Amino acid sequence: VQLVESGGGLVQAGGSLRLSCAASGIIFSVYDMGWYRQAPGKQRELVAAITRGGSTNNTDSVKGRFTISRDNAKNTVYLQMNSLKPEDTAVYYCNAKYLLLGSHYDYWGQGTQVTVSS
Repeated sequence: VQLVESGGGLVQAGGSLRLSCAASGIIFSVYDMGWYRQAPGKQRELVAAITRGGSTNNTDSVKGRFTISRDNAKNTVYLQMNSLKPEDTAVYYCNAKYLLLGSHYDYWGQGTQVTVSS
């Protein structure tokens, strides 16, 4: 199983980035997908999630700025990030989860750095 993130980088405050996470080795369409982030000295936190049915939720700090979406034909989940703030600086991780009859499948990508300058 591989989750490969891309799209991170350095951007000025107010700018935009789109992160992508390409999955392989899983039946992507049955997995719930999420984007997490971890800033230096802080715990990893959920940023946005999308279920296999397409329902989404975002953490309060990114509502109205970030949008998660998925393309099952491309086995890819996206995170569109607009109006970026310096406090959005973190390593962003892609996550895939699947629960079936007590079996728990949980995979992580290697992370992509997002740095927002003020």
